[in-house]
Amino acid sequence: MLRKYLATATALVLTMRPTRRADGRLRPAARALVWSAALTAVLVAVVLVSATIGPVSLTLPTVAKAALNAVGVPTSVGVSLGGLSAFGLTLPMPTVKAEYTYLFDFPVDRTGEVIVRRIRLPRIVLGAVVGFALASAGTVMQGFFRNPMADPSIIGVSSGAAVGAVATIALSISGPFGLQLSAFLGAILTAFAVYLIATENGHTPVATLLLAGVAVQTFLGAVTSYLLLHAGEDLEQAIYWMMGNLENAAWDEVAVTVPVAVAGFLVLLAYARDLNVLLLGEEDAHTLGIEVERTKRVLLAVSSVVTAAAVAVAGVIGFVGLVVPHMMRLVVGPDHRVLLPVSAIAGAAFLVATDTVARAGTFPGGTLPVGIVTAALGAPFFLYLLRTREVHSL
Repeated sequence: MLRKYLATATALVLTMRPTRRADGRLRPAARALVWSAALTAVLVAVVLVSATIGPVSLTLPTVAKAALNAVGVPTSVGVSLGGLSAFGLTLPMPTVKAEYTYLFDFPVDRTGEVIVRRIRLPRIVLGAVVGFALASAGTVMQGFFRNPMADPSIIGVSSGAAVGAVATIALSISGPFGLQLSAFLGAILTAFAVYLIATENGHTPVATLLLAGVAVQTFLGAVTSYLLLHAGEDLEQAIYWMMGNLENAAWDEVAVTVPVAVAGFLVLLAYARDLNVLLLGEEDAHTLGIEVERTKRVLLAVSSVVTAAAVAVAGVIGFVGLVVPHMMRLVVGPDHRVLLPVSAIAGAAFLVATDTVARAGTFPGGTLPVGIVTAALGAPFFLYLLRTREVHSL
């Protein structure tokens, strides 16, 4: 029996794929794991440091203990019936509530724990999730269009979300997740409309999809401007949302956004190899056995949903899905099996860091919108890439 077991174990070891290639380089899975682990450590450090910064300074041990005390598992989920009010009508809207059991109970100063768990941590975690989603979608869109200028909103997703959000504000529509739900639906409907416009006889040319996205964005920009003219006293709120901000982040928004972002990322990661093959061109991809149109539909749909979820809770935040994939491509190369997870984690760390800068900068109306900071940092870096020609290498 022992000899048979040893023989089986030896056979398994001999058939295992080595972590290194013949040239000594790590295989894609191993490279993705190493880079992801390193960037996850960076993300954790950024989150902890970010939580110490604010009007009330906190120490790292206090933040770490309070953050661990916030880690919990859902023990029960209930559904209650709320209402969505619009035009004098109230429509039934289900609301999900969950109860949690917390895993840790470290002794922490009560004031510090309240600040971390109720004020800073929801904003930081939501920023990480939004950055994760935007960088994931941006990486896929750049590979999908084979265009380094592509970003998550290239087919009008952000413009559709802006129409939904501004319409909700201007028309005084209220209800649970009213603003977020309207922005999400606007984004999804826009992506679907662009796809239908660009598709003919079951075929969706990438160039036509790109041009249709530009045209729809322009039209929706006009619709948004018209709605802003009728926003009245809510004009400031609408403009502030369009700048991209995480100021009113709450755990409910985190709970809704995380499943969408993670599920979408896993689907995109499963198609990373197919995306690599698509970079060769659609004809070559078809020759190599890729179902081109089906793959394009999945990548486009999932990227749109992930982007819509991020924009719905944070507004229009630019340059995260454009610059972060470029930065990571320069470091790890164009293989999407490595680039996608690395860019996603780097996007989370990048947005948390930029939102920390936004929280530190204030103006008479409140804190600085994070979209301003990402644009201020991202645009010069992108111009640097443009000047050094690195922007052209996919």
